Amino acid sequence: METFRTFLDDLRDAGQLVDIHKPVDVRHIAALVDQASTALLFHTVRGYEMPVVSGLLNDRGRIALSAGCDYAQMERRLGHALDHPIDPIEVGDGGARSWHREGAAVDLFDLPVPVFSEFDGGPTITAGVTLAHDPEYGLNAGTYRFQIKERALTGIDIVTPNNLRRLAEKALAANAPLPISINIGTHPVELMASLYKAPLGRNELAIAGGMLGRPVRLGACRTIDAPCLADAEIVLEAEILPTGWTRQEGRFGEMTRLMGDVHYNPHVRVKAVSRREDAIYYALHMPWENIWIKEHGFQAVLKRVLDAAGVTVTAVNVTPGGCCHWHAVIAIRKQPGDPQNAIMAALSVADLKHVVIVDDEIDVYDPMEVEWAMATRVQADRDITILSDARSKPLDPSLPLSEGIPTTAKCGIDATIPDGVPKARYQRITYPHADELDLGAYLGEAEAGEGAPEDGSNVGVEDAAAAIRGLLAGRSLYFSEIADSVPGAGLQSVARAMGELHAAGDIDQDAEGRYRLVDSHRGLR
Repeated sequence: METFRTFLDDLRDAGQLVDIHKPVDVRHIAALVDQASTALLFHTVRGYEMPVVSGLLNDRGRIALSAGCDYAQMERRLGHALDHPIDPIEVGDGGARSWHREGAAVDLFDLPVPVFSEFDGGPTITAGVTLAHDPEYGLNAGTYRFQIKERALTGIDIVTPNNLRRLAEKALAANAPLPISINIGTHPVELMASLYKAPLGRNELAIAGGMLGRPVRLGACRTIDAPCLADAEIVLEAEILPTGWTRQEGRFGEMTRLMGDVHYNPHVRVKAVSRREDAIYYALHMPWENIWIKEHGFQAVLKRVLDAAGVTVTAVNVTPGGCCHWHAVIAIRKQPGDPQNAIMAALSVADLKHVVIVDDEIDVYDPMEVEWAMATRVQADRDITILSDARSKPLDPSLPLSEGIPTTAKCGIDATIPDGVPKARYQRITYPHADELDLGAYLGEAEAGEGAPEDGSNVGVEDAAAAIRGLLAGRSLYFSEIADSVPGAGLQSVARAMGELHAAGDIDQDAEGRYRLVDSHRGLR
């Protein structure tokens, strides 16, 4: 069965996890992970009994390994899970977490929680998969940050509108706390599914089950009326207090790769901590671990809304330059009107801000290809769509300062080949015989006895001209096609023969540059 521990073993076997046994200061972990090309497991953290692992998911290959597929299949795997969810099952307490403290014995400062930026407001739990149960909407899962403030008190970063915020607002209206479990050290698929923007009432853990091919295991908490993830390394049993959005929080390093502002959030009281005796603390590294794991979720949603809009999508790249959140490049198999439909549908997705629509022969993962399409296919006054006053994410630093939840402008660019343009205007440069040749065969010293090469022609100019007339009888050909089709003739002989035919007025070219014969009595053939 896949667990957090089995994933660490998989990473280690793949050479994607390095075990560090030298003592390390917890303040140095973030910087060391930023320098690493693998995930890092720090076995000895000064002043703490617990090891720390970080950087697990800041690479597409490691994300794919967690799901047991190639990264290119991640969106398809998620799409299948959305259509075939598997509901979680209850298994009691799971049996793995034998260490338990509650009440006055809770001390969050015993956890080796790093500070990720020199501007952070303090140690912050970043990989807390949070479960809440609502009588009306059922189980909700999401991942949030919890800045530790006191031995048993944190904040919870739920500024942006989301499902947990709605449940917290509902509890606040009743002046009641909202029970939550905070699960640290879970299988990455459970973490990634919790970040999927499912509508309220849709169980994100059922999506995780669909991706894993088995039910997610739920355990029982001792002090709150909410379940936990049975196989988590650490579980915090807690309540979102009915303080409302009145307590200062932050700053945090954000998925924008920038520092966020100080803002206001509720407080969370931790009532109990349970963990494995040999628990490993997982510190999700900001920003890239947070950025990469959202990409395929946006891909899946975009493909679904575009399918509903009747647009045939061949590829979607939710770009890392756009923090895998704000920018998408979408390749389509174009029919008239499809680019505009694709723009409108794509910009309806969550906080997506800018979208570029390209033809299906453009590689959406190649920035130069995309920029080239924009440079050669876009007229700004015709192909750019701007929408005002759309839903926004407060993290966008380009927005004006305002109270409450801001709105944003969204932009769509149609970078497909304009309708009605001759095909020849967008015919790419290709090189004759490119598929047959290997530069390696020509590198190095020449063989002894090799001199100046001959043209390779066994055909005279007159015979080549006659052969060309035969080739062009009733059809048009490009020069390279002619050069390859005269048996025994080299390029020089063909070029001379073409020169003779041109001088005689026997050939000219059509609109696409192909050569054809000219009949002086009947015009063009």
